[in-house]
Amino acid sequence: MSSKVILVRSKRFGDERGWFSETYNEKTFFERGIRDRFVQDNHSLSVPVGTLRGLHFQTPPFAQAKLVRCIRGRIFDVAVDIRRASPTFGRWVGAELSAENGNQLYVPVGFAHGFVTLEPSTEVTYKVSNVYSPENDGGVRWNDTQIGVNWPLPQDVAPTLSAKDERQPLLRDFDSPFEYDGIPLEMIEV
Repeated sequence: MSSKVILVRSKRFGDERGWFSETYNEKTFFERGIRDRFVQDNHSLSVPVGTLRGLHFQTPPFAQAKLVRCIRGRIFDVAVDIRRASPTFGRWVGAELSAENGNQLYVPVGFAHGFVTLEPSTEVTYKVSNVYSPENDGGVRWNDTQIGVNWPLPQDVAPTLSAKDERQPLLRDFDSPFEYDGIPLEMIEV
């Protein structure tokens, strides 16, 4: 398992018909540092621009790594280091994922994940390395000033949030079960 956030730039092969892209290959991803075994695929549709989902994670023993991609529209995707004793605890990285650019973001265990939609009717799919467990479902507040995510919301657009995301705890009130493994937050591109 990698503890680096990885931006995957998938190759596209195009002609007059359109394009083809291999979005996941276990051997290729292993060589790129993504060594998780993915056991479930999820798919979301967010209709309004400014739909914000996050910042979410699952705690051990059901912690999840995620491989996220946007298959329609555009999102700004974020990973936040929530590993206790990490020198980058509470820091974040983000990248734009879109149907057009085909990029994917790998979010390892020990990081909270969230995204905001930048276009209407945006669809996101993601692979996870563990099954959903309601008892282990967790999150931190999307607008926590300690984290300070710079969400690129369009001017005069307030985020559309779930009731759960409106009341997530602040990072300072979260007792992290995630251990720091000696690798500080870093986003690499492959």
